[in-house]
Order: sequence, then structure tokens, then C-alpha cells
Amino acid sequence: MTPQEIKKVESYLRRLFDMPRIGVRARPRKDDSAEVYIGEEFIGVLFRDDDDGEVSFNFQMAILDIDLD
Repeated sequence: MTPQEIKKVESYLRRLFDMPRIGVRARPRKDDSAEVYIGEEFIGVLFRDDDDGEVSFNFQMAILDIDLD
């Protein structure tokens, strides 16, 4: 993901969830994805998908059952 794409997606997520603490950061040695944080807490991975020129972004977040208690 380019720095411009990261900023656009970060801005979108902040507006969508009304949460200015959401941050999207580039991953070392990976250019097809970025990491998503709330403050300093990692919450998931954002993947860039380019299918025949149409670009989309997929957010993947795992929720452990021990976190539900």
C-alpha cells in the first residue's frame, strides 16, 4: 500500500467509526497490506486487493474468546 492509500483508508476508518485514535501503519517488508491500531494496540491487518484494475481494501480482525470475558 502506498503512503497515500494508507492516509486515505485511515481517514475513512476514523470518520466511519468516529474514532480519531485509529491509525493505519505500513508493514515492514510488505507492500500489499498495512496494520491497524487503536492508539498503540494492534487490532488487525488491512489488505489491498487489485482485481482487474478495481482496488478494494479488506480489514481482517481476529477476536480471541479470552478477550470476550
